[in-house]
Amino acid sequence: MPQLALYTFGVLKSPLADPAPLTRELHASGAAVYPKISQHPGYLARAEAANRDRGTHFDLDWGAWGEFAVPTWYGKGRTVETIALDATLSLWTDLRPAFDAIYTGLHREALNRRYDWFERTGHPNYVFWWVCDGAIPTWQDGVSRLEHLHDHGAAPHAFTFHHSFAPDGTPTRIKGTGPKSDQVR
Repeated sequence: MPQLALYTFGVLKSPLADPAPLTRELHASGAAVYPKISQHPGYLARAEAANRDRGTHFDLDWGAWGEFAVPTWYGKGRTVETIALDATLSLWTDLRPAFDAIYTGLHREALNRRYDWFERTGHPNYVFWWVCDGAIPTWQDGVSRLEHLHDHGAAPHAFTFHHSFAPDGTPTRIKGTGPKSDQVR
């Protein structure tokens, strides 16, 4: 049975190392959200670094999830002092559980604050695609799908909640999914 891969990417207004209150709020939000998301029905796994305390996203060992990668349009730093991004890569059983996890509870509260923490880049901030059961998507897979979504719009290869596709490539829509703002223009 195919599984749903989800890659998210956002450019932060300030570096992760910034001690300002907004950055601390972002860290606190993530620390609370990730454990809740991982308990949600339909959640399968997410990329987690084996050596989390040894550098930036780019220096970490992500195991089967591959080498960390970012979209070509990310132009901020890559050092501990300058890195200003947040990215996730996860696997789900289907669109509905992913939607329910993302648009309810603590994650919904965090989404309501996203413009406090993240820049508006004009690029999509997430992308879905289907993978074969047992396959582990890589960071580079996520980046290439996000860039494809930006360049070509939603397709079975790369899609959003608002413009989604079933594993067989047919357009699908689950009632009440996604805000209008996730349309790619």
